[in-house]
Amino acid sequence: MIESYKESGYLLIRDFLNKQELLELRKVLTEFHRLWQLENAEFYQQQAVNSAYITSKKHLNNEQRHQLFALIGSEKVMLIVNALLPKRPCFLNTQLFFNPVNEKQTNYWHRDPQYHLSIEEQQAALASFDVMHFRLPLFDEEGIELVPGTHKRWDCPEELNVRLAQEGCHNNQPLSQGKVIKLFAGDLLVFSANMIHRGLYGMDRLALDILFSPPEPSVIEFVKEDSLPNKASLAAIQDASVFINTIKLKTQIKNKLSQQPLNQ
Repeated sequence: MIESYKESGYLLIRDFLNKQELLELRKVLTEFHRLWQLENAEFYQQQAVNSAYITSKKHLNNEQRHQLFALIGSEKVMLIVNALLPKRPCFLNTQLFFNPVNEKQTNYWHRDPQYHLSIEEQQAALASFDVMHFRLPLFDEEGIELVPGTHKRWDCPEELNVRLAQEGCHNNQPLSQGKVIKLFAGDLLVFSANMIHRGLYGMDRLALDILFSPPEPSVIEFVKEDSLPNKASLAAIQDASVFINTIKLKTQIKNKLSQQPLNQ
């Protein structure tokens, strides 16, 4: 499993969730999605394809939040997390992916870091650390198309021109090395955020992404404390280490900042 991920940048496990786990997850996330749509009606109608911070207190009650925390810190999830990120893995965020309202809206090839890093920084990031998506589709869907191996190598000219929509290319046109991974309800797809990939719209697309990373302050500092479990919830999680690691690192970052002298 580890070697397969290292080589290709993704890992697929069919039927990862059983029927009961899937039904419970659907119930929580469809309620979150309903409430999120009400609050973000204009954005949802115009262009949205995902939402985030599902485990925050904004839309879910404590019981619903704990259901998600329990899944994230479950033995079956953490077995994979600890295998792929053996040194103090951290919880980052949760996202929910869905179809755009506008059926003519196209998907797009991207690497996650391209939205906050320069080209040079994106190249350097490939040799640095790996943020991982754990995707759990709630219904059968078209899935994801990705370019295996690009989590460790830079774009070839075709890939760069398409991904950045340059040289007359569009960021939704086919790539010669693209591989479609069709997903079914209850599957688990683990993939690198550094990899060139795109979501495939259609069917009843609604998928939960859980994001994990190594203990890197550059990303952990952006984790919202409101999205983390409290002490009581931590005590009830099978393996709460990813949350504890994040909380400890965020505390260290805070303490370091508080000790810096103010500019005179």
